[in-house]
Amino acid sequence: MLYPLRFKPIYQYRLWGGNKLRDLLGKKDAPDNTGESWEISGIQDQLSVVKEGFLEGNDLQELIEVYMGDLVGDKVYEKHGTEFPLLIKLIDAHEVLSVQVHPDDQLASERHHAYGKTELWQVIQADPGSVIYNGFNREITREDYLKHLSENRIQELLNMEPVESGNAFYIPAGRVHATGAGILFAEIQQTSDITYRIYDWNRLEKSGRPRTLHTDLALDAIDFKHYPNYRNEYTPVINKPVLIAKCSYFTTNLIWLNRTVERDYEDLDSFVIYICTQGSFLLFFGDEIPMLVKKGHTILLPAIIKEVKFEPREECRVMEVYIEHGD
Repeated sequence: MLYPLRFKPIYQYRLWGGNKLRDLLGKKDAPDNTGESWEISGIQDQLSVVKEGFLEGNDLQELIEVYMGDLVGDKVYEKHGTEFPLLIKLIDAHEVLSVQVHPDDQLASERHHAYGKTELWQVIQADPGSVIYNGFNREITREDYLKHLSENRIQELLNMEPVESGNAFYIPAGRVHATGAGILFAEIQQTSDITYRIYDWNRLEKSGRPRTLHTDLALDAIDFKHYPNYRNEYTPVINKPVLIAKCSYFTTNLIWLNRTVERDYEDLDSFVIYICTQGSFLLFFGDEIPMLVKKGHTILLPAIIKEVKFEPREECRVMEVYIEHGD
């Protein structure tokens, strides 16, 4: 029988990484300057491997090949085959990240034979005064953008948002963005590793050379529009799932728990992902021994499991992620 799956984290060194994954999320084996922990990945050469249980040692693609719709959902399997459609990361931005943009599905397909990258950021912890850059602070043209870029003044155009724990930011493909220093967050995104770096604060690599920029590639990917709100507003409700963001690629809820809560997925034709960002809980499924899920753990619930029960050991917060299908 399929069971909730925990995978071995895939740690990624980053120039801007820190130690919060280890110190705040309990990932004791994370090396210094770990910028990202890829919790669930279907990226080739970076495939997640099951950590425990009778499927231990199998990678995610092998599991989909064997279990197909029972693992990911029939409609998900019909659309994506053996490629898992989401990439789940925990990210520690000890220093500011580069200003970047991701292509949409059409552009990514034309250029890279890949999917685009739409994503959601959920802030787990933020140092005082931390900010993110999300979109432009006014309507601009391509000419405005190129002029500011050539004059090393791109920062003047960026919308800057102060952040604290619990803030969420939906970042569709095409939106220019960067996270500032001192932020620990979860990222839900399409399975894509395509990033166009626009500006990197004049930072140098270990070699002493400037980091590579993708000015020309980025130009056709950027959405130059200004939007009235770049923050996902939601109000947490104790012991009830609350919607954070919904798009064609994923739906993400927050579940804030201080008592036992049941979830029924009978009408959902999709896997479910749980990301525990605070506290811990026991996850009950069928007649099996419950799984202990702690802060910093990410769990993949196979689509064939339709009923689960959360029993918090302390007050906890869980991100719940799945794919909904249009009629």
